[in-house]
Amino acid sequence: MSLKVAAAKVFAQIVYKRIQKWASQPEITQQKVFQELIAQAKNTAFGKDHNFQNISSYKDFVAQVPIRDYEALKPYVERAVNGEANVLWPEKPIYFAKTSGTTSGAKYIPITKVSMPYHIEAARNAILCYIHETGNANFVDGKMIFLQGSPILKEKNGVKLGRLSGIVAHYVPGYLQKNRMPSWETNCIDDWETKVDAIVEETLPENMSVISGIPSWVQMYFERLQKRTGKKVGDIFKNFNLFIYGGVNYEPYRARFEALIGRKVDSIELFPASEGFFAFQDAQKEKGMLLLLNSGIFYEFIKADEFFEETPKRYIIGEVEIGVNYVMIISTNAGLWAYNLGDTVQFTSIKPYRVIVSGRIKHFISAFGEHVIAKEVEYALKEALVGTSIQVNEFTVAPQITPKNNELPYHEWFIEFEKEPENMQSLAAKIDEALQQQNSYYFDLIKGKVLQPLKISKVVPGGFHEYMKSLGKLGGQNKVQRLANDRKIADNISVL
Repeated sequence: MSLKVAAAKVFAQIVYKRIQKWASQPEITQQKVFQELIAQAKNTAFGKDHNFQNISSYKDFVAQVPIRDYEALKPYVERAVNGEANVLWPEKPIYFAKTSGTTSGAKYIPITKVSMPYHIEAARNAILCYIHETGNANFVDGKMIFLQGSPILKEKNGVKLGRLSGIVAHYVPGYLQKNRMPSWETNCIDDWETKVDAIVEETLPENMSVISGIPSWVQMYFERLQKRTGKKVGDIFKNFNLFIYGGVNYEPYRARFEALIGRKVDSIELFPASEGFFAFQDAQKEKGMLLLLNSGIFYEFIKADEFFEETPKRYIIGEVEIGVNYVMIISTNAGLWAYNLGDTVQFTSIKPYRVIVSGRIKHFISAFGEHVIAKEVEYALKEALVGTSIQVNEFTVAPQITPKNNELPYHEWFIEFEKEPENMQSLAAKIDEALQQQNSYYFDLIKGKVLQPLKISKVVPGGFHEYMKSLGKLGGQNKVQRLANDRKIADNISVL
């Protein structure tokens, strides 16, 4: 056992005990975070505008601070972007994480001196929890790759800005620098396809033990490795045994990954975003990710079914229920207040609090009142593929409201197959059945003959890749939207 492996195991035990301490006192932990956030921001422009001086309870906070999305918070953010200090949080942000918004163009999410360390600590602790649980730490002696955006940052009024993954690249701990890949020069390549090819060449001769990134982009890396060598990824990298991912559900990709790798590998799911690092998978045998209650983030939740009501009830830790679809609302030490992240989550456990990401509040299909969400379509596809050799690269779902020949409307599934089914109608029927079992509204619409069962349209090989490329969204933190209530994606995907 190397010194690094031994040290990692000791450190893992220490961190695990710290996590158990706050996780076993969830309500006390969140109340402490709440009080600290209000106290620190009471003299900011936002704090003064919302009477933080007189907020002494959560009830006061609800009365003073309405739920906001980025558009509603934008006037304050723009003041900070323009160089003003003490707007949303004391002093200036140290970074703005630049993301692409759907209605607001570029979004500038503030990252502060106190919030930045939590992004790094959470990713580290996810790995340490894995080491503590499994006893497997040998991978720390191997090479680790993190597929991410360019670390080249721009500057705006004295504050650096870039993609979150590029910002995080500046904070790789010293003890990982020798193990980390790709090289700085390769990481700075802006064009994603050129970058992946360079990463392939760099990593081929190395002892890769950990690979991390959004599944769709790691899949591209694996496919190019295989094309370059004619070998399975697991044969190229014999010590590769841990895949770390976030951003999308891994399940639709799992079968394809295992085919590319040639064997199963352990995985750790993360829930990071520009707005904060919210959760990570703390146990291999438990469903869901541990919600980080001690990381400078105060959480509120609104039931997704009630979200568009005029004054929906806001729930906090201690009030949420398992299995309910909630919109997650955050207040953070980066200066986001009662901020609608847009993500929906479901709790899988409350001792400790674990969540799964169920989708986006804006990403659903409800053209006929069915309100089908991402989690449901992903689960339906997964169930339909059980016991088959079918492999799916990517998919998205859209409503077909005006089909030809006076047919009933239906959900159209656009699927890019790596290995096609022998019987497409049989696969469609299995997916439809699984979807009906999950969503009673969809079930009623099918049985009532308001909708006909779903249909599958085969996407040309590389069709999703070309679609994302046409949007300028290859690589980095970009991912294919699983479903939409319109046909903006559907009408721009090439089908056979």
